[in-house]
Amino acid sequence: MNIFNQFLKQNILLFGIFLLSIIFTLNSCANDALPKPKAQLRLEYPEPAYLNMQSNCPYSFELSNQANAKINSKCWINIEYPKLNASINITYRSIDNNLKELFQESEKLTFNHSIKADKISSLPFENLVNKTYGAIFKVSGNAASPIQFHLTDSTKHFLTGAVYFNVKPNYDSILPAVNYLERDLKHLMESLEWQK
Repeated sequence: MNIFNQFLKQNILLFGIFLLSIIFTLNSCANDALPKPKAQLRLEYPEPAYLNMQSNCPYSFELSNQANAKINSKCWINIEYPKLNASINITYRSIDNNLKELFQESEKLTFNHSIKADKISSLPFENLVNKTYGAIFKVSGNAASPIQFHLTDSTKHFLTGAVYFNVKPNYDSILPAVNYLERDLKHLMESLEWQK
């Protein structure tokens, strides 16, 4: 009997070890720990409604209800977007046999950003009904101003504008806001009318 009891004790011990190893093996295969993917910030901006901005200036345009406009005596406008911490600065100049110089100044402002820019692309703009002609420039990269534009009627009026953010430039971070402001800026350009 002693030999049988010893054999039984040894086999129970081996059977217990075998059973525990199976349980641990099955438990370890249940769920592999995976690193969580990096979260992506989802920015949603309100859909703008556009209102006609009237002033004593020689031009008018439709402005987003998400923005506030401040006009000075030279008809220069600072359009502020408080929720985006951004602004569009618009400069007005009358043409006095200096159209070429005004174009050169506008493009010089844009291409001054080429030091920090990865790419500068331009898109021509023309509205025959409102007699507005110009271009919009997109500056990709960590430049101070990601979007700029100029508009003219080629005879009397010349506008330039630039988008600025009140933060250190980080193009990837501000890109959703840049796209939002680009849409507003295009609407501004399309709705701009010269006063007679």
